[in-house]
Amino acid sequence: MKTSKVLSIKVLRDLNEPLIDHAEGQFFLNEAFKIIMEEVLSNGTDIKQKVCEWKEPEELALLLDLGVRETGEPRDKLLQRVRDVAKYSIKTSHPHFFNQQYGGVDYHSLAGRFLTEALNTNLFTYEVAPVFVLMENEVLRGLRQLVGWTEGDGIFCPGGSTSNMYAMNLARYQRFPQVKSQGVWALPRLSIFTSPESHYSVKKSAAFLGIGLDNVIFVKVDDRGRMIPEDLDEKIELSKSQDAVPFLVSCTSGTTVQGGFDPLEHIADICDKHKLWMHVDACWGGSVLFSKKHRHLMKGVDRANSVAWNPHKMLVAGLQCSALLLKDTTNLLKQCHSANATYLFQQDKFYDVNLDIGDKSVQCSRKVDCLKLWLMWKAVGSTGLEERVDKAFIHARYLVEQMKKREGFQLLSMVISYILHKPDFVNVCFWFVPPSLRGKEGTEDYQEKLAKVAPVIKERMMKQGTMMVGYQPLGNKVNFFRVTVFSPLLSQKDMDFFLDEIERLGKDL
Repeated sequence: MKTSKVLSIKVLRDLNEPLIDHAEGQFFLNEAFKIIMEEVLSNGTDIKQKVCEWKEPEELALLLDLGVRETGEPRDKLLQRVRDVAKYSIKTSHPHFFNQQYGGVDYHSLAGRFLTEALNTNLFTYEVAPVFVLMENEVLRGLRQLVGWTEGDGIFCPGGSTSNMYAMNLARYQRFPQVKSQGVWALPRLSIFTSPESHYSVKKSAAFLGIGLDNVIFVKVDDRGRMIPEDLDEKIELSKSQDAVPFLVSCTSGTTVQGGFDPLEHIADICDKHKLWMHVDACWGGSVLFSKKHRHLMKGVDRANSVAWNPHKMLVAGLQCSALLLKDTTNLLKQCHSANATYLFQQDKFYDVNLDIGDKSVQCSRKVDCLKLWLMWKAVGSTGLEERVDKAFIHARYLVEQMKKREGFQLLSMVISYILHKPDFVNVCFWFVPPSLRGKEGTEDYQEKLAKVAPVIKERMMKQGTMMVGYQPLGNKVNFFRVTVFSPLLSQKDMDFFLDEIERLGKDL
């Protein structure tokens, strides 16, 4: 009896004490933040430092001691964990990280990312996210204005793939609203049209939504990877003759590999003719809309029904920052996705319930992605973002110009724009032909040997940690490098380093 009384008193005492020691927690956070500043934001952006500290998977797992245990670890050991995570992660903000279409760092945006993580709120109702509901609406309005729309709708999504999927779902719902209640069995066979160089999320979306991969119809492209409108029109007519119902054309502004821009004005004419939803995947290329010099690449975008745009790419807003923009003014997003959860979206609240935007989304929990873009946009203005876009084009053109002066660099495309040292966008695709293969282009095993060059150079650069750049095949073209240059940290010296390093790593192949 006496023992049980003592235990019950101890439990009550514990329940009246917080489990977290705020002073200890804040000290740990301060020390961890110092590590982040040193390892990630100082060393991680210093060209004298490595882009990566390569370890084989088994070695890295052992070094990090990834397992979790019953009891917690002391502060010093935890801080070492933080340091190890920073040290052995890829430094995507490093000027010599060319591997993906994200990278670099904007410190205003980063401050926004820190702030949203600390506030830890959910963007579904005005009552829990009043600042961010209003902010998201305003940022989306600003992006729509750049597209050329005075009205419309939109939402921030967890990545461009999700934005493309939303657009496909909205296009289907607008054409066949019964799909929401009756499901896909009530629909005819639908067909979608896109280019073979469009993002793979178009196929993923068709599979996920029950439309089917076989009903994604690929339209021919020209030598720069741009959709050919005449072939689009023919394929739509053919699809109709086969008792399918065309409902969506997914165009691309800035294809992933070659950076091609589909001719939106001509495609819009065809979509109008056949009454199809026109979606523009501008996740990569949408930021040209900030530039007076280069926005012509997206001429006709204002005629689209929807646009996907990732400011976390060329604008360096930080992952993730992905917007779906809509011309629609009929609240289609909410009609298509709402489930009217009464525990969240009560209609008798004391404020305007139209500010509860969560039912537009297929998510419930939704992170705040608008602040990082808003704070950056506030800091540098539209003019500053325009300068970033224009600078990226200058770097890409300088890189092409220098490649043409060096032996062994062979551009993927030799169309007139490349001959004039003016690539269409900031993707530069090329083969590096090592000395042993030069002059042997006609030999039987040339392509087979050339295909092995890029993977070996990639392995060497990563194991030495000097830089990162991606490679891939495309159609009948064997492995080639694709470098994208857009980080605001880049200079022409970094372009020269890139070429020098490719030569150094591949000279003995």
